[in-house]
Amino acid sequence: MRERRFIRFASVEYHAQIYMTPQDFLESVIEADPRPRLKRRMLTDEDIEAVKSKTPGLKEGSSRFFRNLSDKGIISYTEYLFLLSVLTKPQSGFRIAFNMFDTDGNEKVDKNEFLVVRTLLAGKRKDRNDIDMREMEKIFSHAWKGKRGMQMAEGLDMKLPIQEAYVDDEEGLQRRHTVDTTLLVHFFGPKGNNQLNFENFRQFMLSLQKEVLELEFNEFSKGLPTISEVDFAKILLRYTYLDTDDYDNYIDRLLDRIKDTRGITFEEFHVFCQFLNNLDDFNIAMRMYTLADHPISKDEFRRAVKICTGTNLSIHLVNTVFSIFDEDGDGLLSYREFIAIMKDRLHRGAKANIKYEGWDAFKSCIKTEMKTPR
Repeated sequence: MRERRFIRFASVEYHAQIYMTPQDFLESVIEADPRPRLKRRMLTDEDIEAVKSKTPGLKEGSSRFFRNLSDKGIISYTEYLFLLSVLTKPQSGFRIAFNMFDTDGNEKVDKNEFLVVRTLLAGKRKDRNDIDMREMEKIFSHAWKGKRGMQMAEGLDMKLPIQEAYVDDEEGLQRRHTVDTTLLVHFFGPKGNNQLNFENFRQFMLSLQKEVLELEFNEFSKGLPTISEVDFAKILLRYTYLDTDDYDNYIDRLLDRIKDTRGITFEEFHVFCQFLNNLDDFNIAMRMYTLADHPISKDEFRRAVKICTGTNLSIHLVNTVFSIFDEDGDGLLSYREFIAIMKDRLHRGAKANIKYEGWDAFKSCIKTEMKTPR
């Protein structure tokens, strides 16, 4: 699913390898489809040099980094996987992610260390019992699951140059040549001799998360300081795999119940989305608290969020969430259903599609036909 999405949104090509621009990346995590285009733009050597000269350094990073660059940059497929993983990482996971890159443990990441881990992302993973591969799967959101690339050699020296570690494939996702991409120049400078420390890394991750959330919020706010409660619900449900009837039921339920329509501020939206990045911790907390999977109250929900994230959700936002997801209106939330739907939101439509075959395909077809109006 991630491969297909990258291929669809990638709008530039250099030496038979396809790349996203910063604008392509933002659109890929916000929009359902890419902008119409006749074909990919072919980049020249001069274009690549221009990318290097226009890419700001780490000190100039901000939550408008990708928007400011627009189409003046290139992002490789493995960097796309890395950026996707950043969007779903809780702050508690930032240090773990940084340590995965810091292979020599000196509290700094150089260009070669970054490239080694990027190569691991492209590596074929057959040995699921290997602890390093398992950790890589966790860090990078279970992406690149051995469909392409090559198997990492046993006893790989993480300090060796990796220019020859790329492999040719039919889609141009990984080629043998290496290019100084926008991220490489941003992290390590035009000459590639800068180093990345944890604070720089943490700030980059926070800024990227905020930038994407600002784009989503602004799409609905139309320049106003708040979005409506219905718009908030639409944002939460936009990447889920609900059928039309279920989706409409959630929206109608909110419209019937919500009395206070003061709107949702960006700060409230931001805090809630940070909580969604901690869904696994929230799930553990709920399982320990309820044991028997009992539904939870609003106060229990707020307390669990506070424990997992260290921040408080506003009472109005919690009331809005319960108006959407409290199925029978008894003031209690089935946290399992809530978590399942929010995980779809978290993956932003990048989860693999369910493929029905045989009898399951036949039943699915009949079910669809029965729902079709005559």
